[in-house]
Amino acid sequence: MRASIALTLGVGATAAVVVAALVQAAGDDPVGTALSMAVPAQYQGLIEQAGNTCPEVTPNLLAALIQQESGFNPRAVSPADAQGIAQFIPSTWASHGIDGNGDGKRDVWDPEDAIPSSAKYLCTLAREVDDIPGNKQHNMLAAYNAGPGAVRQHKGVPPITETQNYVRLITARANETSGGGKAPDTQRASIVVNAARSQLGEPYSWGGGNASGPSKGICCSPNGSTGAVIVGFDCSGLTLYAYAQAGINLPRTAAQQYAVSEPVTKPLPGDLVVYGSSAASIHHVGIYVGNGWMIDAPRPGKQVRYSPLDTMRDLFAVARPGSHHNKEI
Repeated sequence: MRASIALTLGVGATAAVVVAALVQAAGDDPVGTALSMAVPAQYQGLIEQAGNTCPEVTPNLLAALIQQESGFNPRAVSPADAQGIAQFIPSTWASHGIDGNGDGKRDVWDPEDAIPSSAKYLCTLAREVDDIPGNKQHNMLAAYNAGPGAVRQHKGVPPITETQNYVRLITARANETSGGGKAPDTQRASIVVNAARSQLGEPYSWGGGNASGPSKGICCSPNGSTGAVIVGFDCSGLTLYAYAQAGINLPRTAAQQYAVSEPVTKPLPGDLVVYGSSAASIHHVGIYVGNGWMIDAPRPGKQVRYSPLDTMRDLFAVARPGSHHNKEI
């Protein structure tokens, strides 16, 4: 039945009610659904949020790393005195640990501090080895295990058996599905989300963006803003680009993209989030990333960013484009 979430809940449903329903509908295991191993429920929200810290880190990759490091044991201690759920050695924790839960303490034994610290440290390492040839995620993981100096010395993953196995195992787990096999739809959604993440920080450009990436836009938006001199994305340009990387050719506008998609009541990362008072008046679209957040190109003067689903008051539906609706590239 093609009915929007808002209509399913009732015409008078507020955006807050719709958002709450979407978060609840997402299920209790938003991270584990894309992993072969179970993620303990008490860490799922932490991993989903921290896994959006930078483009090189995803919730799946962060969950796989933490399982590899400690098996999700917050009291784990290694022979090298690496401590806690993310296995920080004391000197690294002293320089990179953060107060993730805002309680005034940086506690390596507290997953609410250690998990976001792990993500932040991964992002720091990604920047430190950004100019090294090869796969950026592999180099980042290798730096987490062996140190950025080793990655720089060897111009990539160093020839250390432990480090090479570490990178291989985490990467494999991060790309597995809960059933242990490769699911094309899951892989496609991961490509869409990662493509959107790769454009974080790109400027908003009215009419900007295509299947190849950011581009100059056109004139003019309803408030008179022009994209003709700005290389970037508008909302539907970003979604068009992200889906193109997964082999799905979406039409250009938010309303057209919704029209070729199926509304869903159980949103998954990669789905489209659309805003408007009706299907005919849809004016904004973003890409759902989980736990009530999306990546979108919000408006003139802003950049591609993470936004909560209630960033606008007229959330209409979450919808899923499918290859049976779209010509594949």
